[in-house]
Amino acid sequence: MLRVRIAAVGRLAARAPEAALIQDYLGRFAQTGRALGLGPAEVIEVEDRKGGGKSAEAALLSRQIPEGAAIIALDERGRLLSSPDFASALARFRDDGRSDAVFLIGGADGLDPALRDRADLTLSFGAMVWPHMLARVMLSEQLYRAATILAGSPYHRV
Repeated sequence: MLRVRIAAVGRLAARAPEAALIQDYLGRFAQTGRALGLGPAEVIEVEDRKGGGKSAEAALLSRQIPEGAAIIALDERGRLLSSPDFASALARFRDDGRSDAVFLIGGADGLDPALRDRADLTLSFGAMVWPHMLARVMLSEQLYRAATILAGSPYHRV
């Protein structure tokens, strides 16, 4: 079973519209992924209250990475993957015996380069920069989409 963790800098208000979308997609992911050895997924939020910048955020995010976990950094300089390729990457982590996959979403200034360099995969959602909260929604939807692709569900249409 590949447990998924989204470790993100910043707090999302419980009543924010993004929060409802994230919970909906991660719930769907857990339900669809269970039979595939994927999930559950959780969001862990960290916050640098002392204003230490990217290096302090990296330290907080690093504490959320279990030993042996696949590390996936979200970064505008990352690889552009199709949804089927993203699904294949998740399946590869699972099939390689990884028990955890941690997706890292940095703060307003992005991820510390040293943390980004530790990643097994650096992923981009395109050349545009997206707000962190929206990136969480997009990632949650892509996790659900990946599970449906691997399950052979018609949710993803080519």
